[in-house]
Amino acid sequence: MKLAIVTTSYPAYLKDFYNKNSGLAQRSFADQKAALDYDGFGWADFWSRALRPYGYEAKEFPINNEPLQRAWALENGLANPASIDLHEIALRQIETFKPEILWYDHHDDMLLEKIRFHAPSNRLVLGWVGSAIPGNNAFQFIDLILSCAPESVRRLQAAGFRSLHLNHAFESKILDRLKRREKEIDCSFIGQIVPYQEFHSQREQILQELSAKIKVEIFSPSGNLGWKEEAKATGRLFLHDLVKLARNIGVPESVLGGLPVISRAAKWPSRPVKPVTSKLKHILKPAVFGLEMYETLQASRVSLNIHADSSPTHASNMRLFETTGVGTCLVTDWKDNLPELFEPDREVVTYRSAAECAEKIKWLLDHPTEREAIAKAGKDRTMIDHSFLKRAKQLDEIIKQSL
Repeated sequence: MKLAIVTTSYPAYLKDFYNKNSGLAQRSFADQKAALDYDGFGWADFWSRALRPYGYEAKEFPINNEPLQRAWALENGLANPASIDLHEIALRQIETFKPEILWYDHHDDMLLEKIRFHAPSNRLVLGWVGSAIPGNNAFQFIDLILSCAPESVRRLQAAGFRSLHLNHAFESKILDRLKRREKEIDCSFIGQIVPYQEFHSQREQILQELSAKIKVEIFSPSGNLGWKEEAKATGRLFLHDLVKLARNIGVPESVLGGLPVISRAAKWPSRPVKPVTSKLKHILKPAVFGLEMYETLQASRVSLNIHADSSPTHASNMRLFETTGVGTCLVTDWKDNLPELFEPDREVVTYRSAAECAEKIKWLLDHPTEREAIAKAGKDRTMIDHSFLKRAKQLDEIIKQSL
């Protein structure tokens, strides 16, 4: 069964990745895809590998990766491969692949409508959202929306959409690719800090309180922003929110696409990063992605997890499984469903306030034997219950029930 996964990557990651791999952008599609998959950013090729034993031929289509997509266009004889629209390339890729199932991890409803037209072989369209549900007109063309966040599933179902819960997972093959480093970081936090309602306002507040009590090394895209970038980000935020408002009140995509500046904002795959408070700005480190992120997690004695504001009651993000998967002690905010995922204070450590978090981190740093026992138990649990292979079995069951 053929499954096409249509997705995007953070622009900041793509810029960082190609800067660090000089000359890769001029190489073949296969070479670029192999290098990206090996780096393990996001889902990479984890789903396609995990679904193979269940009879799937799955392919990822990272449609905003310009060097990769233009390489495909050149190799497949498309006219004007250096200037053709990236969405047109995606349409041709999917038309060529002839999927029976489409997994659409994107927001553009016009593109999805075109994909459905160009892929008559398709029998099922899956969608994906995290805990924050975007103003997304694409939902009307999706048969079943999957989400890692139970809160999102309930909200989508209440809005009349078919939605089911599917947790994130960890790919154990990542472990063979990591450069072994000593545990040189006492406590790390890796992630976005977008101080905006439903995003990371609580995260920013907790990090402020913690940084006054203990040393936390924070690796975030917000750390890459200078004053010029901050001014630009503020403008981009305004445009993004204007587009979101327009979509929410029913402005057609055709209208948005015809406006010079708005049309570009309408194609952004994610919300731009809002400048972080000056109270944290001076201690932020540049973002880490892919293998570098996993290596940073592995080099941490303790790594901190703080869910987005849109996950007030349930643990659901990727960091739960990435941190435990590499064998690092995870300290995460308490959520009602956490005992279903990990045994609190044996496999992971939980907190309900910044003060409790600081106290527990200090204790863990002072008790290395106990800390490493928790880290090992967390890793063992992830390998048993939270692998991509196990999630693939669940996804296969969902697909078969939906067809």
